[in-house]
Amino acid sequence: MAHTSGMSQLISHSHAVNAVKRILKPLVRLLLRYQVTYSTLLPLLKQVYVEVAEQDFALPDKAQTDSRISLLTGVHRKDVRRLRVDVANSDGDQAPVSVSMGGQMVAYWLSAPGYQAKGQPKRLPLKGDAGQPSFEALVQAVVHGDIRPRAVLDEWLALGIVQQYDDGLLGLKQEAFVPRSGEQELLFFLGRNVADHLQVAASNLDTESPRLERSVYYGGLSPQAVEQLHDAYRQHVSEALKLINQQALELKQSSPGNCRINAGAYFAEDQQQGSKTS
Repeated sequence: MAHTSGMSQLISHSHAVNAVKRILKPLVRLLLRYQVTYSTLLPLLKQVYVEVAEQDFALPDKAQTDSRISLLTGVHRKDVRRLRVDVANSDGDQAPVSVSMGGQMVAYWLSAPGYQAKGQPKRLPLKGDAGQPSFEALVQAVVHGDIRPRAVLDEWLALGIVQQYDDGLLGLKQEAFVPRSGEQELLFFLGRNVADHLQVAASNLDTESPRLERSVYYGGLSPQAVEQLHDAYRQHVSEALKLINQQALELKQSSPGNCRINAGAYFAEDQQQGSKTS
């Protein structure tokens, strides 16, 4: 029985290594694109190994030690001691201010009572009567600070997030806050979304209550068919995300807490190698 169990562990280890290799390829492409070399990545990888071992692999009712982290990760105990201090003194991963503020304002526009008509975001005046929907009221409801609504509007007009019509009203052009010129914001979303997707897929391997993580795979499609499917998928996903966004805003107000969600979707395509019909 022990022999069988050992063989099973070796097979699982091999499958895990193959899965990680597949995951690493697009990651390495991204790293090379931004000139993050192997020697630059190694210290970061060492730090993440120590951080994850400390936070997620401690024994019940026992303090995590340098020796155990070294045993788990293969990182030298001297480095473990130094890296644990670095982790303790770090501020963690912070979203750029433009992401946290802008994303909340778009979500408010899409979900807050009075800001939609027939399921679509209303066109708003810059200023309005007290208690009435307006762009100024939207900014003040989310920011609660010393940021002028006019400054936000100028930025959003430049980024193409809002459009000002001939009657002076402002319309939301994009239903997600993804600035065209904001590489910092795009990289933040990449890190957060890919990390969350991978976390769900990994945790589903050993949980009795798996979270939603599904996909539809087809090969042997023409480029025209791919575009048709992409358009259909984007439409249905947008409707689903708008519904979740609205419910999340309502629940955040009626049932606040310290948990977070990240519900997303993706649509991948590439050229197949070998058979055109598989």
